[in-house]
Amino acid sequence: MAAFISKHWVVLTASLALTLPAYAFDWSGILKGVSSKPASETTTTSGVDALSTTEINSGLKEALTRGADAAVAQLGQKDGFFGNDALKIPLPPSLQKAEKAMRMFGMGKQADELVLSMNRAAEAAVPEAKTLLVDAVKEMTLEDAKGILTGGKTSATDFFRKKTEVKLTDRFAPIVKATTDKVGLAQQYNQYAGMAAQFSLIDKEQASVEQYVTQQALDRLYTLIGEKEAAIRANPLQAGSALLKKVFGAVMGK
Repeated sequence: MAAFISKHWVVLTASLALTLPAYAFDWSGILKGVSSKPASETTTTSGVDALSTTEINSGLKEALTRGADAAVAQLGQKDGFFGNDALKIPLPPSLQKAEKAMRMFGMGKQADELVLSMNRAAEAAVPEAKTLLVDAVKEMTLEDAKGILTGGKTSATDFFRKKTEVKLTDRFAPIVKATTDKVGLAQQYNQYAGMAAQFSLIDKEQASVEQYVTQQALDRLYTLIGEKEAAIRANPLQAGSALLKKVFGAVMGK
């Protein structure tokens, strides 16, 4: 059986490979000059040391909420994924390997149809994220805020992943499946990929189109949130909020 599946999987896969970049939100600038003590216990009153823990916590919550809202609004619309080359979800790596062969055998249209369907599915699913992301921010504790400030380059992204990824996966998958199931190539892919994953011929994350698209959509969502956060941190005076200006302005020494 393994030989049979491997033989048919080889027919489906051929020559391209994709390596998705790893994204991280860089909080290193925040780490400079941050005291682990509350403002009342510090010996100086300049920069971040002059901020209370409540101000830091509230400032981070506002920044995270703004970043989440902006990311969902950008991605959860037509062409939010498909119309942006940096965010567009490509064919699963296994199909990318077979893409040249598919086009040689007149299946280019089917491949293009699947790519469009995958991205439209992601665009339809992303609005489901807003409530969960905002709820996660509202529930952020002082300890969470401290972890974001002192946790390193991926702290903000890690916070959202920890709080929302499992629930968002459950919400995204049915929406993605309802869209991609309409495409014949997606059904064929699921048939072979599901069996291939059982024999470790492909990664489990690629065992179905909906699993693959859901994970890709979430990766891009968290990445975009990080970019929005970075923009607020880099330009606190343009943030449009007195609290953000005060908190991130202190971090940046402004």
